[in-house]
Amino acid sequence: MENLIIKFIGSRKDQLVNDWKEKMKNEADERALRLVSDQVFSGASNEFVEMIISNLKETKEQFNNRLNDFSEKVVRLGWPLHFVTEGLRTFSKLVWEGMQEEKYITEENQMDVIYTFERWMTPLQNDVVDIYSRTWERTVSLQKIALQELSAPLIPVFEGITVMPLVGTIDTERAKQIMENLLTGVVKHRSEVVLIDITGVPVVDTMVAHHIIQAAEAVRLVGAKCMLVGIRPEIAQTIVNLGINLTQFTTKNTLKKGIEAALELTNRKIVKVEGTK
Repeated sequence: MENLIIKFIGSRKDQLVNDWKEKMKNEADERALRLVSDQVFSGASNEFVEMIISNLKETKEQFNNRLNDFSEKVVRLGWPLHFVTEGLRTFSKLVWEGMQEEKYITEENQMDVIYTFERWMTPLQNDVVDIYSRTWERTVSLQKIALQELSAPLIPVFEGITVMPLVGTIDTERAKQIMENLLTGVVKHRSEVVLIDITGVPVVDTMVAHHIIQAAEAVRLVGAKCMLVGIRPEIAQTIVNLGINLTQFTTKNTLKKGIEAALELTNRKIVKVEGTK
């Protein structure tokens, strides 16, 4: 029966692919379609259909290699899992209806064809879901690592002076990343003064302040001074109301003032050159 299905698909392949693409365009997420060109969508669709057909003709190893490559591609394209599984169901339905129209399916072989479809599509769907999910998890994990590395950068601005701008909420996991980046960066850049800029931190509560104090203490232990900058009036009021003690290190309300103070600590200052505007 596999040969019967392969024979039918071979005779109607172009029509099947075109019908599949038209049906799936209606199912596709509008954002996913907007992010890729018609040419890219068409190419990925052709590859998807080829992958489905290959499951009937190739060895398990060959098919898995093809499926792995395709999963990485559709994850990058933003095809959600439900779209992929719906694509399998739609193609199976098109093949079944086409085989009925062309009289490939008769009363005598109908049950055999149904059984063959079941043996074809069920394992295929299981393999697609499994490999797609693992590809997606790996992609998300890599993105998470990249975001963590970007979420707490230590930037050298002058010799001996570095800045760590913080944006967004600070939880325990991110605080650990901040601490690691600080200590590694202080040694790497030979920093004498480190400015932690919290201008982009929306809320400073007891836990956030605790993490910042720990980071400052760690910086002090490796031989550098720590300064907290970007303290807005509402943040200052919150710190006072919570009774948080930040007296162990210098604080400034803007990054500009912090850099000026850091330059003074390193026996330097910004001067205006005569003749400049």
